[in-house]
Amino acid sequence: MNFLKRMENEILIADGAIGTLLYSYGAGTCFEELNTSHPDDIIQIHKAYMDAGADLIQTNTYAANYIKLERYGLEDQVKEINSAAVKHARLAAGKDAEILGTIGGNRGIRPSAIPIEEIKRSFREQLYCLLLQGIDGILLETFYDMEEIETVLAIARKETNLPIIAQVSLQEIGIMQDQTPLQQVFNRLEDLGADIVGLNCRLGPHHMISSLEQVDLPAKAFLSAYPNAGLPAYTDGKFHYEGTPEYFKKSARSFREQGVRLLGGCCGTTPEHIRAFAQEIKGLEPVTEKKVPVKQRKIVVASPDVKRPVPPLHQIAKERPSVIVELDSPRKLDTTRFFEGAKALKETGIDALTLADNSLASPRISNAAIGHLLKEQIGMRPLVHLTCRDRNIIGLQSHLMGLHTLGLHDVLAVTGDPARVGDFPGASSVFDVSSFELIEMIKQFNSGLSYSGKDLGQKGAFSVGAAFNPNVRSLEKAVLRMEKKIEAGADYFVTQPVYSEKLLMEVREATKHIDAPVYIGLMPLTSSRNAEFLHNEVPGIKISQEILETMAKFNNEPLQSKREGIAITKELIEAAAELFNGIYLITPFMNYEMTVELSRYAHEYSSLVSRRKQNVNIVN
Repeated sequence: MNFLKRMENEILIADGAIGTLLYSYGAGTCFEELNTSHPDDIIQIHKAYMDAGADLIQTNTYAANYIKLERYGLEDQVKEINSAAVKHARLAAGKDAEILGTIGGNRGIRPSAIPIEEIKRSFREQLYCLLLQGIDGILLETFYDMEEIETVLAIARKETNLPIIAQVSLQEIGIMQDQTPLQQVFNRLEDLGADIVGLNCRLGPHHMISSLEQVDLPAKAFLSAYPNAGLPAYTDGKFHYEGTPEYFKKSARSFREQGVRLLGGCCGTTPEHIRAFAQEIKGLEPVTEKKVPVKQRKIVVASPDVKRPVPPLHQIAKERPSVIVELDSPRKLDTTRFFEGAKALKETGIDALTLADNSLASPRISNAAIGHLLKEQIGMRPLVHLTCRDRNIIGLQSHLMGLHTLGLHDVLAVTGDPARVGDFPGASSVFDVSSFELIEMIKQFNSGLSYSGKDLGQKGAFSVGAAFNPNVRSLEKAVLRMEKKIEAGADYFVTQPVYSEKLLMEVREATKHIDAPVYIGLMPLTSSRNAEFLHNEVPGIKISQEILETMAKFNNEPLQSKREGIAITKELIEAAAELFNGIYLITPFMNYEMTVELSRYAHEYSSLVSRRKQNVNIVN
């Protein structure tokens, strides 16, 4: 009898985790490859779940698609691995159980990391391999992204009339990471042709039941649930789960009360967990009516949204000339000279002091700590850089929450130099997100939502700057990246140091259609060696041959070299002030005396340009 027909009057038991039982082969092992190298082990796992009471068993093909197999160099074995998996499941099941061809989701917390067209191609290949082997149904599981599961479900429904189970995974109770409520998710999946809709992975029984309490019984489809065995622990380099079969047995009737008609297990579950489910509810009639309590809207009174005490930088740069200066946090614990420089720069009237985030991958005093001291002790406005390199998504969210709490609302989102260029070349570069996604994350904070979609209880007030490098072969492509960053939420841009008046004019022409202000980066050269190093060894910086030759004239004259570096920068300030409202001075090697002089000059010249333009407007 077709298992959908049975589910009209029965609660069926599905199997549990396969990867958990195969974990003994090593955390870096491709579990799907074991279909071909260790077939007896796969067959024994299937039989163990059937002996525990499973009515349905899934093929060991969760990650047996081109995208995931490519990580192991196995992308050309999609057909072989999937075909073997179905054969093993069929051999184990015989006539005592039905076979679900399992296809897992690819997208996680970063949906844009894998283009949807690539997902389509990979999915179709795996789907056809499973269908050709004669499965009894399809299990789509562990989908965090709505676009992905809607896309693949539509393809599967078009290609087959077999029963389809569509299961999503939640970061938070009752909502997808894009804030779609679970009720809407199930409705959409049912409309696209899913015969069974449900949840799997990420959540244990407690939170999964809490999520299901928020949804009605589907109009046509059935409900499924495959909980994890609680949260994973990490001991001696290995993951393990502590949710016991006894706990699963206690939760079984609660799943039934929420209308679940297909109950299985995900990460951390074993045949004993499935046996506990089967012993508790097998033979019980399914629930046909369910009352969902009306969810009361939470009204936040005690924590009003934060209001910025001063206009954001991008607003200032739209209204008048603006000068900001970068002064990197110290590499050592002595902060005396840093704060001397900060105070001197404040007296010049700059709009913000920008603080790099471990520039060139070398550790410095936390820019958040320095920024807080600048704000509280000196009354300066810090612009805190935030890289994708040093923190995973957890750390980035925590850091943003900390900046919000400290009242540091100006953030520059940048990729960050790779770790291998810095003091610790063996350190890991994280790059959980790209600069585009980091911008989106920060802007989502301004909506009161974390990157996973969780309500933060308060809206942020971040102004987000982004990097723009004009020192590239194709300025057109660089501008396209700017436009994409604006789409992600960037409010304004700061550039890499520019050393050419001609390039400044080209940048102005290429960006004149962009409304977001641009702060032109200018960094005074300190010597000929400094100029040669920047030009030849630092990514993103190019210096004209004329300037290189000029600096070479003073190769053995340190003081004159600095004076010449200041003179060159003043000429660039004049050119930039004619074209842009924003000047971004970068202090070289804590030589803040140079940027103090340049800051004063930038203010004076920008004021002259501004008055001249105002007079022209009055005459016109």
